[in-house]
Amino acid sequence: MDIDSYLATNAGAWSRLEDLTRRAGRSAGDLSPTELEELVALYQRTSAQLSYARTRYADAALTARLTRLVAGANAVIYGRRSTSARVLLDFFRWTFPVAVYRSRRFVWVSAVLMFLPAVLVWLWLIGDPVAMDASAPASLRRDYVRNRFEQYYDPGAVFFTEVTTNNIRVTFTVFGMGIVLPFLGPVLILLLNGMSVGEVAAWMSEAGDGWRFLGFILPHGMLELSAIVVAGGASLALGWALVAPGDRRRGDALREEGRRLMVVVLGCAVMLIASGVIEGFITGSGLPVWARVGIGALGWIAFIIYIRTQGREATALGLTGGLGERPRTWDDELTLDDLVLDATTSSVATPSLDA
Repeated sequence: MDIDSYLATNAGAWSRLEDLTRRAGRSAGDLSPTELEELVALYQRTSAQLSYARTRYADAALTARLTRLVAGANAVIYGRRSTSARVLLDFFRWTFPVAVYRSRRFVWVSAVLMFLPAVLVWLWLIGDPVAMDASAPASLRRDYVRNRFEQYYDPGAVFFTEVTTNNIRVTFTVFGMGIVLPFLGPVLILLLNGMSVGEVAAWMSEAGDGWRFLGFILPHGMLELSAIVVAGGASLALGWALVAPGDRRRGDALREEGRRLMVVVLGCAVMLIASGVIEGFITGSGLPVWARVGIGALGWIAFIIYIRTQGREATALGLTGGLGERPRTWDDELTLDDLVLDATTSSVATPSLDA
């Protein structure tokens, strides 16, 4: 059977599964027993068709659609069994890394938008005394280099709280700008942050303290700036879904990327807490520069490995980065009788319009 015939034959069943999943609202108790039996049967059938379609047709659009259908139905059927601990574990094991991994192309764009302006501004200011003086008066630059820069990194719990709160605020600003001004908002924030980093780097280089600058920035900055770049990448993906949704309907693309962006921002908030710990207790400590930078580098490398390994594995399992997703395991299997009993109980407690 060619792909067009395959699509025509199964379109009705897939639309029905999508409708049942949407009406259930991620809870099997909202369906009547008959509809629940139908949902389970369609879910099992579509899961098998997903595996078949991947090997038989290798069509990206078809695979993406079936993946979304299976993931949505899976959340309806199995989501109610998740405990808070399991949800948290699944979030960091599967949901967050696959959300970042699926946005990786936009993360690269985000990195360029942030770090290229930083380098260009640094080169411009150190090579142009007039521009350097225009960026800030010489007295202010000297005061910043000699006093304010290092004093900022005062080790302790209070400083940790302040910097963590500020960093999370920046990340949520990227998130908010991605919603209010899709694509343009994140671009502006990334450019401005990169220019600010380049400006401070130029001031420190002018005073001959470039290495001291790196010694204080790199320990926490590798993880901190990575979090901002990752959040920026997910925001760019949301904006791009509005411009070029691909084979998805524009509304579906925006919902999918919006859910993924929320996951990324929540995960990045945890990254920034870890960065704040390093900034509050390691960056300004009396440890040698190599030790401080080494600790930051280990955290950054661990993050890269984590996203790459877990993200690739979750992608291979068909996960998309939506909250509540997890791979199906034998431990999750429910008998049809259990599902119907649960729906019947829910229908008795709360009369259903679908019954």
